[in-house]
Amino acid sequence: MNRLSRALIIAGWAWTTALAAQAKDSFPTAPPKPAPLAPARFPPFKESALPNGVNVIVIERHDVPIVSASLSFYAGDVYDPAGKEGLSAFVAELLTKGTKTRTAEQIASTIEGVGGSLSASSGDDFLTISGEALSDHVSLLFDLLGDVTRSSTFPDAELALARTRQLSALALELSEPGSVASRMFRRDIYGTNPYGRSATEQSYRAITVRDVADFAQRYIRPRGALLVVAGDITPGAVDSLAKSSFNGWQGAPPATPAPVSGAVARANDILLVHRPGSAQSNVLVGNTTILPTDSLYYAGRVVTQVLGGGADSRLFRVLREEQSWTYDAHSALRRMRGLGYWVASVEVRTSATDSALHELLHQIDIIRTQPVPEAELAATKGYLVGSFPLSIETASQIGSQVATAKLLGLGPDYLRLFRERLAAVTPGQAQRAASRLYHEGAFSIVVAGDGAQLYPKLKAMGQVRIVDLQGNPLTPDDLVPRAGPLPLDPAQLVSHRDSFSVLLQGQPFGWRTTALRRTADSLVYVESMNLGNTGAQQIRLVFDPQTLEVRSLVETGSVGGQKNEANLDYSNGRVTGRAVVPQESGQPKSLTIDTTITPGTYDDNAVNVIVPALPLSVGKTYPLRVFSSGDGTSKVLTVTVTASDSVRVPAGAFQAFKVEVTGGQAPFVLWVGGDTPRRVVKLEVVGAPIEFQLVK
Repeated sequence: MNRLSRALIIAGWAWTTALAAQAKDSFPTAPPKPAPLAPARFPPFKESALPNGVNVIVIERHDVPIVSASLSFYAGDVYDPAGKEGLSAFVAELLTKGTKTRTAEQIASTIEGVGGSLSASSGDDFLTISGEALSDHVSLLFDLLGDVTRSSTFPDAELALARTRQLSALALELSEPGSVASRMFRRDIYGTNPYGRSATEQSYRAITVRDVADFAQRYIRPRGALLVVAGDITPGAVDSLAKSSFNGWQGAPPATPAPVSGAVARANDILLVHRPGSAQSNVLVGNTTILPTDSLYYAGRVVTQVLGGGADSRLFRVLREEQSWTYDAHSALRRMRGLGYWVASVEVRTSATDSALHELLHQIDIIRTQPVPEAELAATKGYLVGSFPLSIETASQIGSQVATAKLLGLGPDYLRLFRERLAAVTPGQAQRAASRLYHEGAFSIVVAGDGAQLYPKLKAMGQVRIVDLQGNPLTPDDLVPRAGPLPLDPAQLVSHRDSFSVLLQGQPFGWRTTALRRTADSLVYVESMNLGNTGAQQIRLVFDPQTLEVRSLVETGSVGGQKNEANLDYSNGRVTGRAVVPQESGQPKSLTIDTTITPGTYDDNAVNVIVPALPLSVGKTYPLRVFSSGDGTSKVLTVTVTASDSVRVPAGAFQAFKVEVTGGQAPFVLWVGGDTPRRVVKLEVVGAPIEFQLVK
């Protein structure tokens, strides 16, 4: 240690000691009382209408030279036709991807060249085109806004890119138990109502350019649209720019459907969404609630915050801090144009799911039947009231708040009086709100996780309905697939060699080769893979050529500088040998393996060999029992053929089966060519940006 370092350490000690001494004498022992509520000073806004029926709201704010503009339509997800869910989202994405006079690249470079932005998005009820620019370039912003609104061309190539992005996002969403639970929860509380529908792979693939253009022509019309402009601009300037940008644009959309106004009636039961092999469960409890204009919202917002709105809420304190069952537990009250909903949710390890659900329901019962103590209520209201100004700091935030209030029909005084109405909520009002909003005996309870482990515990709590990840009904017997001899076709297992490129986020990352070779007494599969500096792996699997049972595995390689090895012998109903497995700690784990396996068990490295030999057809599902040297255990994978589609890879275009494999450490998708002998042409790891593509 040099002298300077020693001097700094000694100085640090002295400073810390001095602070400790000062704390004893002068530091306060209690937090200061909150300051009186200061006015929110929400800026006034002016409303008008263009001759073509566009409603205009202008909020002047001249302290920063920025203008934010948004143009909203009643054209959200609830307007998607059945079977083409996701159409509104496609329309929003393609609106800014080309017009009659500009390409997507020209639109982007034009607005970004002046430091601005332009985009469109679709929510449950509304589709919104929004942009922002410095006030010196506001005329350009309006020019682009008018161009994409009136003259979008929806190019075929852009639709193909949008479809690819949405399918990738959907695959990631379906790999996350929280997302799966949310989709099923919405469907459970809204039933066949549009709010309960979600986009699927089939609905995304069904959408055509004609659908996009027709939807835009039908709903992106001026009469009834809402233009909100906030920032360094005057109402006169907005009027002039809007009339110029939207000159000649005429038309009214079709009548909007009636808002969702009926709940799905149901006694308390549990919807178990089976996600094989999941290490955690996602639990959601809730029901539909009120229309957005109901005055109960203020007390409901406060009491829902008390229940699970933050780190000082009851759910967070009890389920996380006291019981250590979860990392996160919360609740929320959601507003829609139609009937909204509330939900309480918790992510919990599988073994504690029933305990966490029981306690969650107990906390809901307490807040429904007992007044919230004054101190707890005051602290919650203080947080909500005090944090509101943070949501109106910028021009775009102000514009968004005003647009939402207007579109939901909340009245001109809603934002100005929002904090005062929250602050006025009493303990009695909070309890009455909880009693009315939280429907005792009629909750929708959704649990997404490994049904085989969860069902025995959950059925002790009440009636349990079971569905798969797509919502198809299952029986308790379906939760534990019984793997037996598979109907393999030896004609598919002929000698061949394949080469793959490995892509990470679409960029080259490494390579992989596979080879299958038949000899007089064996079927041998060899695989080599190199992932640059990340790792490398070599596998040699030997099968019996007649029965296709695994005889042996030799695996060598490294991951992140750690050994990754296995040397196993499969014979006489046992698997024996040793394995070295990389660990997150940086110290590889050694395993001695000597265990019994049931007939028909394959090494988990054999999946790429076995799946192409199955009689593949869309809709078929096979249970595949495998042994994993990574943890020394057997498990049953679920192999499902979900689609048949054209796939293009560097080796060419193939008509291929899409085969989803779940139940292992991570779900993945194999694309298997339909020609004999079948070949794996692409492999995707769900939830990870890595992909293997056949090169030759």
